[in-house]
Amino acid sequence: QVQLVESGGGLVQAGDSLRLSCAASGRTFSWNVMAWFRQAPGKEREFVAGIGYSGATVYADSVKGRFTISRDNAKNTVALQMNSLKPSDTAVYYCAATFGVLTTSDDDFDAWGQGTQVTVSS
Repeated sequence: QVQLVESGGGLVQAGDSLRLSCAASGRTFSWNVMAWFRQAPGKEREFVAGIGYSGATVYADSVKGRFTISRDNAKNTVALQMNSLKPSDTAVYYCAATFGVLTTSDDDFDAWGQGTQVTVSS
């Protein structure tokens, strides 16, 4: 059974940094695309950042220049370095993976983690 397990969430102040990690288990080969989504209270889940197996990346406009996604294919892990955090970044962050192409649509992802809470105070 495939599992994606996130870690690294927490409570920080505006301007601080936080690093999220996600480890995939249960498979013997790597996902083609790994990504991060987030969902704030009362809002729909939204795409944050995605990375392909070769390292190609895509970011939501709201996080460009502040967040960096990276992956370790050998370990089947993905990380999200979040800098200059804002209160508007407060959300539950989800790790997702797919064997498909690099996409920003959550409908295209095959596996999801349980989520980790990130809270940014002003």
